[in-house]
Amino acid sequence: MIGYALRRLVALVLTLLAAALVIFLVLEVLPGDPAAVTLGLNASPEALAALHAEMGLDKPGWLRFLTWLGGLASGDLGLSYTYRVPVAQLIAERMAVTLPLAVLAMLLAVLIGMPLGVLAASRRGRIADAGVMAFAQAGLAIPNFWFGLLLVLVFAVGLGWLPANGFPGWQAGFGTALKSLAMPALALALPQAAIIARVTRSAMLDTLQEDFVRTARAKGLSEGVTLRRHALRNALIPVVTILGLQFSVLIAGAIIIENVFALPGLGRLVFQAIAQHDLIVVKDLVMLFAGLAIIVNFAVELLYGLIDPRLRQA
Repeated sequence: MIGYALRRLVALVLTLLAAALVIFLVLEVLPGDPAAVTLGLNASPEALAALHAEMGLDKPGWLRFLTWLGGLASGDLGLSYTYRVPVAQLIAERMAVTLPLAVLAMLLAVLIGMPLGVLAASRRGRIADAGVMAFAQAGLAIPNFWFGLLLVLVFAVGLGWLPANGFPGWQAGFGTALKSLAMPALALALPQAAIIARVTRSAMLDTLQEDFVRTARAKGLSEGVTLRRHALRNALIPVVTILGLQFSVLIAGAIIIENVFALPGLGRLVFQAIAQHDLIVVKDLVMLFAGLAIIVNFAVELLYGLIDPRLRQA
């Protein structure tokens, strides 16, 4: 297991370096001058030159890349061109909203999707199976922002149970903060739960045809025990793969939902940074999203080795 983990760790480091290089090259060739955007159209050449030097834009590209890479390694992400505060501080403040939102949405998606997928597989061809597949189709077809607006109309405007927008901060109390994240998390969780239900059903159907499941049934084990102990565990690899991909999507893809519910998270920050051409914030955020996706994929591969020991020798 240690050798398997070390091989995956080397691949992780190389992938992170390749992602950093691609992100830097793509963003450095984008049109527009961050200094000109910051100072305005009437800025003097002297002021532009001074700001270029302050931002490090007067240095060669390879040196800027190495400097940025060293800052990523040390945690010094630079100074925002627009907000004039450290980027690490901006990200930490917004991460306190986005990360709990993504975790809550992922938890809801698993709690909804996996039981439905198991139910559909165990009742294949029956009414329960048809109902789960209809839910999955609807979850994939309905845009999450539309579902979020529907939740606002029902639970905020109609019933008055939940706040419609904004985030009071964790200092307002855990319950109050959690209530403000409930509707956006549910809106994010719906399409993910639909995907999990479909993947779980498909994986379970394949596993239920295996000889070891028939053997378990022949031994007299109940259907519930057979599903939990034998079928579900062996169907987990495709499900875990989807979960890893979905968590990265929830972190990076909450831009619309955060704007619908006026949440001050990473999604709104990256939207504002792109609009203001705050290049350093955009680079750091894109690298953060890419790094999270790569690290989650690394964790998923380690889980593969724990779920199926045969993969360690692959």
